[in-house]
Amino acid sequence: MSEFMEWMKEKRSKPPVDKVTDLKDAISTHVQSGCYLGLGLNFHPSAATFEMIRQGVSDLTLVWDSHVWLASVLIGLGRVKKAEFAYNWGGIEGQDNVWRRAVEKGIPHPIEIEEYSNYSLGQRWFAGSIGLPFMPTKSMLASDMITYNPRIKVMDDPYTGQPVALVPASNPDVALIHVQRADPMGNCQLLGIYGNTDVLARASRRVIVTCEEIVPTGEIRRMPNLTVIPYMYVDAVIEVPYGGHYRECSYYYPHDLPFGLWTYEQWATHEGFLKWCDDYVLGPKNWKEYCDKIGWDRLSTLNRLERKFQQYGEVRW
Repeated sequence: MSEFMEWMKEKRSKPPVDKVTDLKDAISTHVQSGCYLGLGLNFHPSAATFEMIRQGVSDLTLVWDSHVWLASVLIGLGRVKKAEFAYNWGGIEGQDNVWRRAVEKGIPHPIEIEEYSNYSLGQRWFAGSIGLPFMPTKSMLASDMITYNPRIKVMDDPYTGQPVALVPASNPDVALIHVQRADPMGNCQLLGIYGNTDVLARASRRVIVTCEEIVPTGEIRRMPNLTVIPYMYVDAVIEVPYGGHYRECSYYYPHDLPFGLWTYEQWATHEGFLKWCDDYVLGPKNWKEYCDKIGWDRLSTLNRLERKFQQYGEVRW
């Protein structure tokens, strides 16, 4: 039995108890410098990441599939030594100069990079979640990723003789995940596209969940099919409204594109990036102060826009 499976057998199932805490305590308890950290995709754990930065966590090995902005904030502040990823860029905002400076010029310091496809990165977490040491895939066979990533192995399929790539399992020490709703025990409901967030939670040794709202367990049970991450995987639950800004959180607020475009303009130079971090990450003492700076009127407008075009709930006749 693998080391991870032994660990799962002994310690993995978290009890159905109240896990509600505050963000500062959750980060200080579960995240340490030098750890192997997984970042959830849809939806970005912005509040948790910023709190981790304020607490001085560094020397991280980050793993994510596709990300916009949070990985670059950590990298630009010199908190990352290695990145395992599929995609990191500005998305619709355009060029991510923080990322480019890091990989092309070693600013603020060189980092080790390990690239995968989106599909195969999710397979790494899936392998880790079920205790397998690797996962076979056809993904990347026609790409140069295999050439530049020695951890991707190629072998002949023993059944067909055709080539197949093998990717190693990934078991982060801790995952930061943002969801729409959770109950105090940690039953998490994700609405809309959630990418590989579910397998990341299952593969990780510890899971910190921030959510838009904490709801009673009875409410969770009304629509149990939405419970993508059950309580036994979760260590801490924190209610953090707008905790995924400036990115979207489906059914709660849309992508704040104007703020994103402005942000990437500030990141054009390393000095501009550091000034932006002083203003929005290191300056605010907590997420509420970040929201104060963004402006509650702006955030409320985003919420109204989202609810105008998207609402969830049961269909009633």
